[in-house]
Amino acid sequence: MINKQNVLGMDIGGTNTVFGIVDARGTIIASGSVKTAKYPNFDDYVDSVYESLNALINKNGGIETIKGFGIGAPNGNYYTGEIAFAPNLPWKGRIPLADIFSKKFGIPVGVTNDANAAAIGEMTYGAGRGMKDFIMITLGTGVGSGIVCNGQLVYGHDGFAGELGHTVSKRNGRLCGCGKSGCLETYASATGVARTAKEMLELTKENSLLRSIPLEDITSKDVFDAAIQGDKLALNIFEFTGKTLGEAFADFVAFSSPEAIILFGGLTKAGPLILDPIKEHMEKNLLPIFKNKVKVLFSEMKDTDAAVLGASALAWELK
Repeated sequence: MINKQNVLGMDIGGTNTVFGIVDARGTIIASGSVKTAKYPNFDDYVDSVYESLNALINKNGGIETIKGFGIGAPNGNYYTGEIAFAPNLPWKGRIPLADIFSKKFGIPVGVTNDANAAAIGEMTYGAGRGMKDFIMITLGTGVGSGIVCNGQLVYGHDGFAGELGHTVSKRNGRLCGCGKSGCLETYASATGVARTAKEMLELTKENSLLRSIPLEDITSKDVFDAAIQGDKLALNIFEFTGKTLGEAFADFVAFSSPEAIILFGGLTKAGPLILDPIKEHMEKNLLPIFKNKVKVLFSEMKDTDAAVLGASALAWELK
């Protein structure tokens, strides 16, 4: 009998789909990718993924060594195995992802959204190992989250729990892509940092290195580059962003009393510039019973591996 010692992990993004074979220690044995956007027809996309991934499997022991297949995707639903109305993917409506890939490969397939996959990955391979209660926050183009309580990811009754990026940070605030106003992700994502920069530059006459960049071209990386050179306006932007996150985290702590809040994504590259104000303002706003109890940590998963690792971690639980 061949030991099923590996799993498959795949992350579906609007531009690229990345996948790999992962062992129990969290080592990616082999990986590959296809261009998601290249396949407006879903059947063509499935064929391309199958061809590329199957070639990797055959070079690394065959399908007999694979226990299961975990997939992270926007609007991926753990309960139904579907992608449901994902705005950034080329296929519309409901796509029965788990069923299609399970039939294609002949193995169990699980699906969840990308932030939940990151939380499962952190619990299996990263900073969340040994923790039964933590919140994963992904700080990228948007703000995603995965909530772990008593060792279990919180999915809610319909599979869509954990949209902390769309809790309201400021009433009647910035318009969000979801249609609401004042969502946390409009302030605390990479996009939100760029929006803050543009607003501050328009509202003040303060000197800044950012004034040498056309307003519409400013990115969060530009703000970071200016901040590490001591630019006062850029430092204020990170202080504002960290304060906004810290205040929100204090509310999240009141909800689930996590041991830690673990941060992942592009904005974490700002290091202490973002972490220090988060910690300061979270502590200021915590109820007394929670003070000095909750850690704020950066993810221990590498950016380049996290998407595949997170999705693959789901596969170990499949039967």
